[in-house]
Amino acid sequence: MTDIFHEIQEDLRRERMRKLWDRYGIVLIAAVVLAIAGAAAWSGYTYWRQQQAIAASSTLDAATALNTAGKYAEAETAFQALAKTGPEGYRAIALFHAANAAAARETAAGVAAFDAIAADGRLPALVRDMARLRSGLIVLDTSDLAAVKQRVGDLAAGTGPLRNPAREILALAQLKAGDLAAANKTATEITEDAEATAGIRSRAELIRRLTAVPAPASAEAPAAAPPAPVPAASAPAASENAPQAPAETPAPPANTPPAPAAAQ
Repeated sequence: MTDIFHEIQEDLRRERMRKLWDRYGIVLIAAVVLAIAGAAAWSGYTYWRQQQAIAASSTLDAATALNTAGKYAEAETAFQALAKTGPEGYRAIALFHAANAAAARETAAGVAAFDAIAADGRLPALVRDMARLRSGLIVLDTSDLAAVKQRVGDLAAGTGPLRNPAREILALAQLKAGDLAAANKTATEITEDAEATAGIRSRAELIRRLTAVPAPASAEAPAAAPPAPVPAASAPAASENAPQAPAETPAPPANTPPAPAAAQ
């Protein structure tokens, strides 16, 4: 009897498994196939990205060699092509290299290239701020204070990580424009910032010294005393051998007889 019950239970178990397989077998097979296909696709995508990175690295090296050789126009074109077709990680690097090549070729072209990077909303904020800083550094030598403020003014007034480099550029522009008070104020902001690096701090201190206004005297200096009179030259002492003036002859006494008259 016990064997019969075991056989019945086995038959029921097999029947349940068969029903489950009939219902979900296709789904299970599809899931396994999809998992294998997904793993294969991910592996293929990873390999493709590696090949893209290798090709982009080779292109970057070739463009850098052109830039080093002084072929700035060709290097700029190569960097721009890499920025358009290369992997996302190479885009910002290629754009910065292209802007540097443009600046080496022509200052105005370099400023325009960095301004374009600063205005590109697809790039990270830090990359755009670095482009504004680079553009401000270029126009520091070629334009006026207003052009520098347009590019680095907001950075200098903010609290971002590039505020002190921006303040240094702004202080130099103010010093160049002859606004010594503003340059001193901006340099003081750098020296009072605990996060300023040692190099920027030392240069800011130099600007402060160059633009410091002398403090007014607390009291007027006393009038100069009149010069002491020069003593007159003392008369030379009488020589010991010089004849002395005769002392006054004393008057004769009253009862003294008169002297005899001289003989005729």
